[in-house]
Amino acid sequence: MISEIEVVCPSCSPKIPVMHEVLKSGQNPVVKCKECEHVHPTKIENKKPINIRVVVSKADESFKRSIQLDPDQVVYEEDELIVDDESDDNVYPLIVTSIESDGKRVISAKAGVINTIWGRSIDEVIVKVAIKNGSKTESFNKRVPGGYDFVVGGEDEVQGQKFIITHIKIRDGEFSLSKGEAVEAKYIKRVYASPIRVRAWGEGKSAWSLGRKARNS
Repeated sequence: MISEIEVVCPSCSPKIPVMHEVLKSGQNPVVKCKECEHVHPTKIENKKPINIRVVVSKADESFKRSIQLDPDQVVYEEDELIVDDESDDNVYPLIVTSIESDGKRVISAKAGVINTIWGRSIDEVIVKVAIKNGSKTESFNKRVPGGYDFVVGGEDEVQGQKFIITHIKIRDGEFSLSKGEAVEAKYIKRVYASPIRVRAWGEGKSAWSLGRKARNS
């Protein structure tokens, strides 16, 4: 059931559609204007979903699929959509990275005028981890689900290397610096970290103390 819809209001907006709450659906729908709270009957046009081309980026590859959307649905950059194309057995949750309408890149548009949607798959993502050890920095790729949390000050591991997260760069360019702050992998551009060293037996102890322990054992 549709809970909200844009239709004209005979009281405050007889020419330009405004948002209404649907009080009663069916053959004789009744709506309540969210601008002036006027309650009135209306006609709700059931429009068929349309197919829109989607370019899905996943890891190092890109491929084309399609998505069905209501023509009046407004799509924004950074929206999360589910691509469930019948030509493919896979389902791709993604974040919209770009929209093309009338041959131009736009921030948002109604589905009915969209030519192509570009999106980044977030069911599984690769997060770049930079581990700084003294003057040397090593880069690793960690493959995780899009909803996987990286926590500033928390411990993690990649390719057998344990590390502590010092800060996180988010895809919008901002940084997460506060200890305990969690960021989901799908929003991360890079994780910065320091290595966790595991002390070998006897490391940090003097030869005298080790010899004394051996004599007393």
